[in-house]
Amino acid sequence: MGIIKEENKLKDKTVSKELQDTQNKVDVRSIPINRVGIKDIKYPFQISDKNGEIQTTVGTFTMSVGLPHDVKGTHMSRFVKILEDQKDFISIENFDQLVKNTTKILSSESAYISVDFTYFKKKSAPVSRVESLLDYSVNFTCEVKNNIVNKYLKVIVPVTSLCPCSKNISDYGAHNQRSHISAHIRIEKTVWIDDVIEILENQASCQIYGLLKRPDEKYVTEQAYDNPKFTEDIIRDLAVTLNKDDRITAYKIESENFESIHNHSAYAYIEKDKKKDVHNSKNSKISYLKFSQLHSNFPG
Repeated sequence: MGIIKEENKLKDKTVSKELQDTQNKVDVRSIPINRVGIKDIKYPFQISDKNGEIQTTVGTFTMSVGLPHDVKGTHMSRFVKILEDQKDFISIENFDQLVKNTTKILSSESAYISVDFTYFKKKSAPVSRVESLLDYSVNFTCEVKNNIVNKYLKVIVPVTSLCPCSKNISDYGAHNQRSHISAHIRIEKTVWIDDVIEILENQASCQIYGLLKRPDEKYVTEQAYDNPKFTEDIIRDLAVTLNKDDRITAYKIESENFESIHNHSAYAYIEKDKKKDVHNSKNSKISYLKFSQLHSNFPG
């Protein structure tokens, strides 16, 4: 019996050592960590549009929290558990609730979540009205820190652009190309993915569609020819539109034309923070996450 008791004590001691919560030990270096967590984890989730329609997609998530100066580590497995337990659909409207929930579960004063995913939208061809899906690259980003919420939406749309110079100097025809227009916006009021898609597509020489019949192809060819735009025109027209939209407080916008007569792209970029004068004021208590801190993969 004495031998068995001694063996059980040794076994309990070994198990106790293996199950220690090392992450919660005190760290003596006294250096806080701005963000610690997991990056580029792929997970399925449901996304809702402005009409309440739900689609299932796969997101690439980056998730982190702030770590105090005296805590050794965070609980990495809890981030995965948060995704596993996410049963409700996600939208730009409620994305901050997922981030706030992360601060509670990991007992942190700040949390940051960014997710890249493909969003599908059904479009009708301009003449035949035949329907097909078109894919868009989208990103949601949100940070909650000291009870202040910063929320961002990024959308990249494929479009057609036609060169004004080519049209003006040619006896017939003009070169056109597929292009990407992207907007990375900071929002305080809800701006839906579909809203941004519409804004961006309206800046192009012509929209593109997943499926076209012959009458549709004639239409889009002539529509682009009647609406030629340099990449500079696209980006400036987009900036004018966003400047008028009170829901958007800051933006980074890009236009890239994948040139059909060159082995390089034409590119333009504008960045504007409408609240810059406000949040730089000494009297202001507003705090914004800088664009340079965002997880972002713009084309170009």
